[in-house]
Amino acid sequence: MMDRNDMQLSRRGILAAALVAGAAGVAAPAMAAKTKPAGAKGASFLLRGVTLETGYRREGSEVVGTETAKASVLVRGGKIAAILPADAPAPMGVAVRDAKGMLLLPSFRDMHIHLDKTFYGGPWVPPRKRTEDIRGQIKLEQTLLPQLLPTLEERAGKLVDLLQSNGTTFARSQCNVDPVVGTKHVELLKHALDGRADGFGHEIVAFPQHGFVSADLIPTMRAAMAAGATHVGGIDPTALDGGMEKSVDAMMQVALDMDKGVDIHLHEPGASGIAAIRRIADTVERERSLSGKVTLSHAFSMMSISEGEMAELAARLASLDVSVASTLPFGTRMMPIPILLDKGVKVYTGTDSVEDHWSVFGSGDVLEKAKLACQLYGWSDEYGISQSLKIATGGPTPLDAAGKQVWPKAGDAADMVLVPASCSAETVARQTPRKAVFHAGNLVAGVLDAA
Repeated sequence: MMDRNDMQLSRRGILAAALVAGAAGVAAPAMAAKTKPAGAKGASFLLRGVTLETGYRREGSEVVGTETAKASVLVRGGKIAAILPADAPAPMGVAVRDAKGMLLLPSFRDMHIHLDKTFYGGPWVPPRKRTEDIRGQIKLEQTLLPQLLPTLEERAGKLVDLLQSNGTTFARSQCNVDPVVGTKHVELLKHALDGRADGFGHEIVAFPQHGFVSADLIPTMRAAMAAGATHVGGIDPTALDGGMEKSVDAMMQVALDMDKGVDIHLHEPGASGIAAIRRIADTVERERSLSGKVTLSHAFSMMSISEGEMAELAARLASLDVSVASTLPFGTRMMPIPILLDKGVKVYTGTDSVEDHWSVFGSGDVLEKAKLACQLYGWSDEYGISQSLKIATGGPTPLDAAGKQVWPKAGDAADMVLVPASCSAETVARQTPRKAVFHAGNLVAGVLDAA
């Protein structure tokens, strides 16, 4: 795990013993994660009076506004069944909910977060200065994580509540697998998230924070896959795991053997990071069953190569359907997100650390990441801000790049958020409150009156 401001592994340091003592105060008798009442699974209702985006308003070639129209959305069995006129009557026996003219958007996806290691929902744990590198943080975890095990489900549940309140209904959570906790984090987190399946979707990455090969974790990682992890994780192959080829090959082989995805933490900068990316791409090229199943998280080494080299690499990743999950770090250098998007690479974002021993500044709100992207890359007009919404949603936007309405449509999952805004651009720029949040048609956050 790495802060968005951290560009070099050497900036990592160990927290002092007082942090461990403070974190110990978080531990309490074991409690199951609280499961919100999500409503009947597959419930049917008519969402009346929503505002939908229908196209861009242009002056010549310039987008100068967003066109909208009122409509009603029929939901059945967790999916959008039909888009109807605003005043359409409800089918027999179908409840009606009043959207009060609010804008309907796709709900958000947090594609890189550590639900298992948060302090969120517990006492404040004072952060300390770091005096050692990433290995110091790993050493700290050997003491800290066992102390936090009894409250893992409770804390993860409270963090999911926060994500839902921010409009997020899906998360890919990195989850520690290491020589101390073994597969316990995966087992407990899966139990907590399975209990909330009606209101929250998830994937779990078995994350070998301490190293994959160097910590002799191959058997434990296989056990984590069997315990329910959906993705094989990895960690800096050269800088931390002691050998790029061996580390990458072991990770990819476990994924192939167990028919899982891959999501590697790749913090290391420069040539070694690029070499790892190329070796991963080589494997996907040979083993096409991995296409669409591999994500490079962070991938800070992309900041160190020329624009031409980056364009070539991005085109190759797009052709192999290898995605990038970026926390959008900022500093003296920035991630080449525009090049990745231009070449067709799927770019995701996540909130990473939300109040834990790595960082206390995470908000759990991926909509903030869309606004940050606009500020970093100069997406400052109506069109650029509108299209930046894909950073928060993991891809879907109401209007495509040409301004054609592509969401919502019949058959889409009823994963939706209502906001008091006129358009996507206003939602991103003003960070509009999320008033009602749905997952599979179930209201999971906010309040919505019956019509």
